[in-house]
Amino acid sequence: MPTNTARAYQSGKPDAYGHVPERQISDGEGAPCRHCLKDIPKGAEMLVLAHCPFPEKQPYAETGPIFLCADACAAHADTDQSPAVLGTSPTYLIKGYSDDHRIVYGTGEIVPQKDIAERAQGILADTRVQYVHARSARNNCYLLRIEAS
Repeated sequence: MPTNTARAYQSGKPDAYGHVPERQISDGEGAPCRHCLKDIPKGAEMLVLAHCPFPEKQPYAETGPIFLCADACAAHADTDQSPAVLGTSPTYLIKGYSDDHRIVYGTGEIVPQKDIAERAQGILADTRVQYVHARSARNNCYLLRIEAS
């Protein structure tokens, strides 16, 4: 998630449904922040909100629940290492999107955590695909966007 989007939510900007983000206390399990891509520590305040990771609403622009650190956190650094948010489940849903932010049919699949990078690179090799989203295979929550390096 871009830092300016995270800061807007952290300062009280309404979510994708027009609601002020809910404030909760993390239990330390299963609450990955979509900005720093780390689990929100137990006892830390967090935001729960509806997020649409697309530039505009259209039929393929999925909206779903996410967690975000309530206080400003540093954005995940672009590295070749898999972020912590992708280590919390055995499987993930990944799918490719075109430059007009539409799902590229045939690119979606549920993959084991260990295969995400390899499969995402395979999807990105399709010239119709501009980026890949990783989502929870269990709850369909948006986790992060993967782009070609």
